[in-house]
Amino acid sequence: MSGYIELCAELIRNILPVRTLDSNKGSYGKVLNIAGSLNYQGAAYLSSVSSLKVGAGLVSLATIETVINNISALTPNLTFFKLRDSYSKCIASDSFAELVPILGGYNVVSIGSGLSLEPAVMAFVSDFIKYFADSSTSIVMDADALNSVAESGFCKLPVNTIITPHPKELSRLLRCDVERIQEDRISAAKAASEKFGCLTVLKGYRTVICTPNFEIFINTTGNSALAKAGSGDVLVGMITGFLAQGVSCDGAVKLAVFLHGLCGELAAEKLTEYSVLAQDIVDCIPLSIKSILH
Repeated sequence: MSGYIELCAELIRNILPVRTLDSNKGSYGKVLNIAGSLNYQGAAYLSSVSSLKVGAGLVSLATIETVINNISALTPNLTFFKLRDSYSKCIASDSFAELVPILGGYNVVSIGSGLSLEPAVMAFVSDFIKYFADSSTSIVMDADALNSVAESGFCKLPVNTIITPHPKELSRLLRCDVERIQEDRISAAKAASEKFGCLTVLKGYRTVICTPNFEIFINTTGNSALAKAGSGDVLVGMITGFLAQGVSCDGAVKLAVFLHGLCGELAAEKLTEYSVLAQDIVDCIPLSIKSILH
């Protein structure tokens, strides 16, 4: 691989947002996370809590009542916005309108973690994309939001959008085989950024970051401990948490990807690469940040 920059601690350290004594929760931004369904409640939890762990001032989870009831019992640290649910216990197809009055109160919105692939979700994601078409709000799209994009055929996403596909999700978006993605991951990430006009994070071994201007960054941290359900949801939350604090889109992604990989390494030191769970990655976020502060 050529024509890229490898992420390192020195580069990341210079991007980390500064915390000041004279500040409050509003100083560090507000995240709205649209996530979760009956069968994928953990994804909503992980993608929300990890935003707080990297320093966001406030995180609101927009989801259905069942998910709210269960997650609120796990943590007192989130706020919630209830969305109507469909018969299949995912967000209702016409429920996006319920969110519109509150959207102006958030400087970053993430969507996709654990939403499911029900038709109702695809309709919701379509309304979401249309609403933000001309908005400058930072948006992170993952998982089922990306699968909805692939199904619906959208070719351009709102400006300041970050997508975080794994190879299978990117294969759906680009309508090609996974093998082709893996043969040339840099070209695949570039193709996604060109097609959708967004910043692409192609997850996997040596995660590839491609900016809308086709600058390429390759991650150098991580291990097989991250190959576990929920790991990607943690990454989404970390990205949105840094965005909320005013870090640029490419800066937030570099920070989150590098630190996420470092969390996998730190967790594996204690637990082995076999036994790390997504919650362990969240728990290692403070140690990963501390390690690059000095």
